Amino acid sequence: MARRLGAMLVAARWNKRARVAAVGLVAGAAIATISACTTGDVFALQPAVDVGSQTAAVPQPDTPQYSGMQRLVPSNPYMTQAAYPRMDEPMSPLEQMPASEIDCRNELKRMGVVYQDVQPIHEGQCGIDFPVKVSAIGSVAMKPAATLTCNMAATFAAWTKNELQPAARWRYFSGVKAIHQGSSYSCRNIAGEGVLSEHGKGNALDVMSIELNNGDDIDVRKPGLFAFRTRGFLNNVRADGCEYFTTVLGPGYNYDHRNHFHFDIKNRKSGYRACR
Repeated sequence: MARRLGAMLVAARWNKRARVAAVGLVAGAAIATISACTTGDVFALQPAVDVGSQTAAVPQPDTPQYSGMQRLVPSNPYMTQAAYPRMDEPMSPLEQMPASEIDCRNELKRMGVVYQDVQPIHEGQCGIDFPVKVSAIGSVAMKPAATLTCNMAATFAAWTKNELQPAARWRYFSGVKAIHQGSSYSCRNIAGEGVLSEHGKGNALDVMSIELNNGDDIDVRKPGLFAFRTRGFLNNVRADGCEYFTTVLGPGYNYDHRNHFHFDIKNRKSGYRACR
């Protein structure tokens, strides 16, 4: 009986050691399995997750090296050169042109004005934001080409088509071949005054002579006593111009205007017009 009881105690101790060993083997296997899943430091909270390197298609040589998804999907569009457009590039003058300027150019085209847009002019107090250079009004050449604001160009074109050409056909039975101008845009003050001339704004044009298709070249200077047809034609030019321009000055007004007609569209109070 004593021997049997001793054998049972030995067997129990053996079973307990076996269970402890088995538990240890299971725990060791679990730790090994977990260790095989990551190469990171669990205690440092830095999981080793490879999100890839920066691609060559989106170079960033001058930007700081970011980790993680920031490399692949930058939150700032200016960080990339290929994947995103740069929004700070200036727009072309045409895109920046106000609607009124675009409408004015459409009117020039409707009247058959031959022109080109030129670079903005800024000279101290003088200048034109959106100048046009007019080389012809329909079949009528502008010699030399005149640099003006679009508004002045459209006003002069309307006067040429509606008044000047009909007057030439009525008086001389001929169309107008060319308008010879002496000054369009020019940065200067009014002679004898400290006031900026409308030429300095691109709102004025000086006409020296009018060339007809029949070969006549009508000089604007005051005609002779018996030049009735020329006198009548120039009187028409002056009077009809006052319907379009706010200023029409010519021979007989003063010495500075002895050899040309000055036309401008100066904005005056109460709609006042100077026609002399």
